[in-house]
Amino acid sequence: MRSTYSTIRKQTAAKAAATVLTGALALTLTACGGDDDSGNEQAGSGETTGTTVTLPKLNGASLEVAAVWSGAEQDNFKKVLAEFEKRTGAKVSFVPAQDPIINFLGSKVAGGQPPDIAMLPQPGAIKQAVDKKWAKPLGAEAKAELAKNYSQGWQDIGKVGSEQYGVYYKAANKSLIWYNTKVFENAGATEPKTWDELLTAAQTIYDSGVTPFSVGGAEGWTLTDWFENIYLSQAGPEKYDQLAQHEIKWTDPSVKDALTTLAQVWGKKDYVAGGAKGALQTDFPASVTQTFTGGDQPKAGMVYEGDFAQVNIGTAGAKVGTDAKVFPFPAVGDSAPVVSGGDAAVILKDSKAAQALATFLASPDAATIQAKLGGYLSPNKNVDNSAYPNPVQQKIAKALIDSGDEFRFDMSDQAPQAFGGTPGKGEWKALQDFLTNPKDVAGTQAQLEADAAAAYGG
Repeated sequence: MRSTYSTIRKQTAAKAAATVLTGALALTLTACGGDDDSGNEQAGSGETTGTTVTLPKLNGASLEVAAVWSGAEQDNFKKVLAEFEKRTGAKVSFVPAQDPIINFLGSKVAGGQPPDIAMLPQPGAIKQAVDKKWAKPLGAEAKAELAKNYSQGWQDIGKVGSEQYGVYYKAANKSLIWYNTKVFENAGATEPKTWDELLTAAQTIYDSGVTPFSVGGAEGWTLTDWFENIYLSQAGPEKYDQLAQHEIKWTDPSVKDALTTLAQVWGKKDYVAGGAKGALQTDFPASVTQTFTGGDQPKAGMVYEGDFAQVNIGTAGAKVGTDAKVFPFPAVGDSAPVVSGGDAAVILKDSKAAQALATFLASPDAATIQAKLGGYLSPNKNVDNSAYPNPVQQKIAKALIDSGDEFRFDMSDQAPQAFGGTPGKGEWKALQDFLTNPKDVAGTQAQLEADAAAAYGG
C-alpha cells in the first residue's frame, strides 16, 4: 500500500511480520455464500452501529486526522469520523497527506501544527514517529479496547519496545488476483492454484485476444507486492524475515530465483497491458478500472492487488462476485502466500479528545461503519462478518481473523523509508527499472543491495 518507512528493530519486526499461508486460511474467495456469524449488535444493514464502547462528551473540542487516503477511501473514513462527532460533540477535520507521510508530518511538526492523529501505513513509520518524539503513547481506555478486540499479534505491531502507540484500524490481504469474469469465460480459462497454472491461464487469455495482466507500475509499491508474494512462497517465511531485516543480501540466490520467476510475467511479450512503458504510466486505480471496463475487450483480463481493489472495481461500474471475481495469489513454492498490510492510528497531540478517537477507532463500532461501505478490511476480531457487503469480502475478512497471530507483514513496509517507500528511489525504483528490463536480474539485484545497504546502514 501507499507507504512511508523507517528501520524496525529485530524484536519489533518479529512481531510485525504478517503472512498467512493459504493452506491455513482455506480461502474459497469466489464462493456464492458468505459466513454469517450473526449475533453482534452492530452488524447488519443500516447506517449506524451499536455502541460497544463508552466515549466522553467533548463539546467544543476539535481534532485533525491526517492520512494519505483519497477518493472513496477518504469519503468512507469521513463517515466514521462523523459518527465520532455525533457521539461526542467534537469536531474532526480530515487532513489529506502526501506520500511519504513521515515527510509530510515532519513539515507539519516543524511548522508547529501537527495533526492530532496520523494514520501511519506500517510499523516502520510508527517507530520513526516515536524516535522523533512525535508519537504519544495510548492511554488506558484505548489499550483496553485493543486488548478486547485485537489478537496479540495486531497489538504488538503497534508497539515500539513495550509501549503501545498504534491502533491498527485498517488491514489488507495483499495476496489476491482479481479477474474479469467475462474474459475468463470467453477464453475458457480457469482459476489457477499454482504459478504454472497462472501462466497457463495467462496464455489462454492471450490466445483469446486479451492482454493477460494489468500492472500499476507508476506506483512502486504495487511492484514490491508482486515480488513479496513470489518471494514468500518460493523462498519461505524464514528467508522472508531475513530479507525484510537485511540479514541476508539482495544478491542472495533466493532473490535471483524470485526475480527470474517474476520475469515470466513482466518479461513475456504482450503479457502486460501497454507494455512496460504503459504500465509505468498506469497508477494503481487505473490498473484496476482498465481491467473491468471495455466490455469483451478490456485492456487486461487480470490485475493483482489486495482486497482494497474492490473500491476501484466499483468505480469501474463492475460488481464483485459477478463481473469481478478473485483467487488467491498462486503457490510458487510449496505453499501459496498471503501478505498483509495495515494502517495504524497514532496520536501526535495528546489530549482527552485524541485518546477518545483512538479508543473509538479500536472499537468494532468504528470498523463496522466502514466495513459496510466496502473496500475495507479490519483486523478487529469483534466486527461481525456479516457487516461486510458481499460474500467475497466476508471470506477475505474471515480468513484474516481466523489467522490469529500467524501472519507476516508487507516486507517493504518493514524497510527504512529510503529503501522501501520513497517514489523514484530504492526498491520502488529498482523494480520499476526491472519492469522495463526484466532480463537484467543480476543488475537489479546489485542495485537493490546497494540501495538497501545505504538505507539500513551497512
